[in-house]
Amino acid sequence: MTSSPISRRVPAVLLAGTLAFLATGCGSDTGGSDTGGAGGADAANGSDTAGAPEGFPFTVENCGTEVTYEQPPERAVSLNQHATEVMLALDLADSMVGTGYLDDEILPEYREDYDAVPVVSEQYPSYETLLALEPDFVYGGFSSTFDAQEGRSREAFASHGIATHLNVEECSTPPLDIDLMDREVRDIARIFGVPERADAELERLHGVLDGVAEHLEGVEPVDVFVYDSGETTAFTAGGGGIGNEMINRAGATNLFADLDRAFGDVSFEQVAERAPEVIVIYDYGDRSVEDKKRFLLDNPALRDVPAIREERFAVLPLSSTVLGVRVPDGVESLARQLHPDRFR
Repeated sequence: MTSSPISRRVPAVLLAGTLAFLATGCGSDTGGSDTGGAGGADAANGSDTAGAPEGFPFTVENCGTEVTYEQPPERAVSLNQHATEVMLALDLADSMVGTGYLDDEILPEYREDYDAVPVVSEQYPSYETLLALEPDFVYGGFSSTFDAQEGRSREAFASHGIATHLNVEECSTPPLDIDLMDREVRDIARIFGVPERADAELERLHGVLDGVAEHLEGVEPVDVFVYDSGETTAFTAGGGGIGNEMINRAGATNLFADLDRAFGDVSFEQVAERAPEVIVIYDYGDRSVEDKKRFLLDNPALRDVPAIREERFAVLPLSSTVLGVRVPDGVESLARQLHPDRFR
């Protein structure tokens, strides 16, 4: 397709450093109270900030890409569930022109707003499909959102004046903690000029976490193994993702936290050696939880594992185990399954 429709759109951002684009869009009435702008970036390109919304321009360094926002985006596309639900939790549906790639049902409290946003594709749309939406902002939950081999690199979007943001779990150094969730929510709210919405949402999310901590005070952690998928080997959660922090906060110990990445393969013999008391199954895709349980129960390598002998399983949807607004509820759900006596 041709790029002429994009060239007529006034971009809302410029990328600092080697990728710089003049942004001269009109102001917005959604400015937040944070006035920590990026005056240096503005002065460098000579634009006039007299009519800029409050708190703009400002610069965000995100996963190796520095982006200067002259005004809040108005035509955003979110890809991957946790990115979409961060947007909806911040009441930004009116600023969205498309979304795509869910792993689970959208949360009920966001359903009405979600239904008002066009679904671009079931999985990742093509670069051309995205350009046709004339976005000024693309927000990805996983690095695969910006797959260069598929033509969706961040540089490709930048060449059209389109800002991009990648969930910070994808580029953060382990171990990860809840502060990273706060940062992600605050960054998105700040980009859209609504920092006060992040304050309200994070107060709610931390309220859930504080409640779990009160219930679990003094609890003896249980040893768990996460089963994501795999038949010849087990694809499990390591210590490099937010899932490991969730396990800790739910009153458990991840037996494969010594893996220095979010996920990795281990042998079923290794699982047996570490003898988990509970197996946490990540639920997603076409393979049911019951099918995964049956496979594990029938696996001869695991027959002496305490979790298998006692058939002790817990279940979390995959969308709750990545950095987003589902994390606190995921912690509570897991804690209730692991320590039901603490929640009676």
